[in-house]
Amino acid sequence: MRGLLKKVFGDGNTRQLKKLEEIAAQIEALEPEIEKLSDDQLREKTNDFKQRLEAGETLDDILVEAYAVVREGAKRVLKMRPFHVQLLGAIALHNGDIAEMKTGEGKTLASTMPAYLNALEGKGVHIVTVNEYLADRDAKEMGQLFEFLGLTVGLNVNGLSKDEKREAYVADITYGTNNEFGFDYLRDNMVLYKEQMVQRPLNYAIIDEVDSILIDEARTPLIISGSAQKSENMYIQANTFVRSLKNEEDYSYDEKTRNVQLTEEGINKAERFFNVENLYDLSNVSLTHHISQALKAHVVMKRDTDYVVQDGEVVIVDQFTGRLMKGRRYSDGLHQSIEAKEGMQIQKESMTLATITFQNLFRMYQKISGMTGTAKTEEEEFRNIYNMDVVVIPTNQPIGRDDRPDLIYKTMEGKFRAVVDDIKERHRKGQPVLVGTVAVETSELISKFLKKVGVPHNVLNAKNHYREAEIILEAGQKGAVTIATNMAGRGTDIKLGEGVKELGGLAVVGTERHESRRIDNQLRGRSGRQGDPGISQFYLSLEDELMRRFGSDNMKAMMDRLGMDDTQPIESKMVSRAVESAQKRVEGNNFDARKQLLSYDDVLRQQREIIYEQRFEVLDSDSLRPIVEGMLQTTVERAVASHTEEEVQEDWNLEGLVAYVNGNLLDTDVLSENELKGKEPEEITEYIMALVNKKYDEKEQELSPEQMREFEKVILLRSVDSKWMDHIDQMDQLRQGIHLRAYGQTDPLREYQMEGFAMFEQMVASINEEVSRFVMKAQIRENLQREEVAKGATAVSGGGEAKKKPKPFVKKDTTGRNDPCPCGSGKKYKHCHGN
Repeated sequence: MRGLLKKVFGDGNTRQLKKLEEIAAQIEALEPEIEKLSDDQLREKTNDFKQRLEAGETLDDILVEAYAVVREGAKRVLKMRPFHVQLLGAIALHNGDIAEMKTGEGKTLASTMPAYLNALEGKGVHIVTVNEYLADRDAKEMGQLFEFLGLTVGLNVNGLSKDEKREAYVADITYGTNNEFGFDYLRDNMVLYKEQMVQRPLNYAIIDEVDSILIDEARTPLIISGSAQKSENMYIQANTFVRSLKNEEDYSYDEKTRNVQLTEEGINKAERFFNVENLYDLSNVSLTHHISQALKAHVVMKRDTDYVVQDGEVVIVDQFTGRLMKGRRYSDGLHQSIEAKEGMQIQKESMTLATITFQNLFRMYQKISGMTGTAKTEEEEFRNIYNMDVVVIPTNQPIGRDDRPDLIYKTMEGKFRAVVDDIKERHRKGQPVLVGTVAVETSELISKFLKKVGVPHNVLNAKNHYREAEIILEAGQKGAVTIATNMAGRGTDIKLGEGVKELGGLAVVGTERHESRRIDNQLRGRSGRQGDPGISQFYLSLEDELMRRFGSDNMKAMMDRLGMDDTQPIESKMVSRAVESAQKRVEGNNFDARKQLLSYDDVLRQQREIIYEQRFEVLDSDSLRPIVEGMLQTTVERAVASHTEEEVQEDWNLEGLVAYVNGNLLDTDVLSENELKGKEPEEITEYIMALVNKKYDEKEQELSPEQMREFEKVILLRSVDSKWMDHIDQMDQLRQGIHLRAYGQTDPLREYQMEGFAMFEQMVASINEEVSRFVMKAQIRENLQREEVAKGATAVSGGGEAKKKPKPFVKKDTTGRNDPCPCGSGKKYKHCHGN
């Protein structure tokens, strides 16, 4: 049936290739004309293209000529002439798709054409590699071509200074790793001055080994971590102080709005207790925050009503349903304040300053494209999540590799015996062998067996990329035996040594099937590059994890019935098909898990984008007064609304409103109840805002306009950063605990979206209120300075001086027990490093 449909409608890939072929033919046709140009004339083409783009032509309009120019440049500078198939891959990349090009087909050279074309717009092109060795190698090699054509090239690696990074990003084409591009994006959204940012807006990315980055690593969040400043001690001190206060004399509590605040007498007591001159000085932001949360913990939060103490933990009670909200914590230090009140161990505070997953990082670019030898099996995921098609590019030469059917043994012992015999025999003949393993442990086991039988070999794991590339380069030499985990050595070609073709080329021996067909195909593709001969053979046993998971019992029984022992393998297409269908099922499950994760991630993504956009507005604005006035307005409106809820005016709580406004925005006795009587809520808001604006103007007259503008920035940045970091932590707690609350027919994702939204709204209100209070009440010092909220963010490597800049690390502990282990072994986390 499928064959018939293909005949009628054509195969999707064939149709796509046909379009690419037409464009490639036009590029080929220009070769004689472009060949005649001198080096200078060829270089001049770059300026010519830029002018044409400025005059209104599009990248698509100039693609054919631009690609012909790069092709000619490659011939002259790199002594390489891109093949016809590389042109096809290069066009697919410009279209924002994935070019599936087999190992050794020259992906790196193919990427130079779309990189050059897109760089002509002057918005920057990022070429993303899986490790720094490849970024460095490609930037140097391909950089010669770009520089010959008049473009600049940058290399972005770990450890560069801000100035060096800025220089790398200003270049037309920037090479770097996915980690580094991601961390720079996060760091840029933590800077205190716009000038400290290093990246330009994210424009176009070409991702090498795209399946590794967008699928295998998609769930690994990048995290910049630092030590939370609020110490345990501060909570204990604030708790001791609040215990000594008396109601009405030292603080006022409005039961209706659950608002509690210090009176004038309470403020004096606090200044004496903590030995500070002015509680509302900017340097005491943290102290006032701790006091207000301790007050809330003691006065507002009631044990067994708002929360319960269970198994040594403070557990929140849902006010609407009365059920326990396990895994959820109050934000903004309130949870820690309750722990101090209850005399419990205070939980460590948030360590996460910023976080993003690769899925969300790369979806922020205007356009992305990718290259890999293996992507077709994950096409649905690429299309659904990243809106990219996979175009399978034909090989330049027909593939000469012999892919043999799997050999299946009864036990693992029998399988390994056969593997070692096979390697030993091929090594004796001088044929190079690449042994692929799913796990690091397996590679060590085979190494042990080979030592016993005296076969010299190299073991490759993904620890040292520079040494790794060296080993891979030697893996095609006569007699070489290389054991590698499937992911090791990606991006480096195995070239055959002299006389190896006559011996049958590189032999790839797989010691088990990976749960993803794509990883197996990668291993196979190491052999038979550019039409070379080669062979691939997988050895399986009924005790392998994949076989055990998918009903190998029947087969075991059949082998027993036939009286087959451990030396006789089954070589059967039927078994290979069964293995493939098992792999498809696992791939489907993994895709569903990643899609589900993305749905959760999208909630935080939307919030992150709002906060980062507003934060940039703060850095970029000359005057924040309009923004602060908006915050003041919102804060006053909220306060008025919560104190005038009743329909009958006599029941309004004007006394509470006056106490709140005088305490937080104006000064003692500025506003009185009589002034508000008989007014409607809108009139009350207007009246209060007039007083607030008057005080704002007075404050501004005391200072120079520059000081006032900087004062606003200091307060806004500090408030936004501290509340946002706390919010990230709360969202993380919510996410971990949400499944515990999925009861009845509740959809945990929907609960997470709704609660996450409510928490975000709460955070925004709390930013508004804090900024309003400090702008109106804080004393302004002469030497105002913007401060990082997370001072002394700890470097992961540890040691060194106390105040280190935040250093990034990739979080490992978010891996679920049944997720693939982040080490790349292909095993489940629980069977590998989570064991």
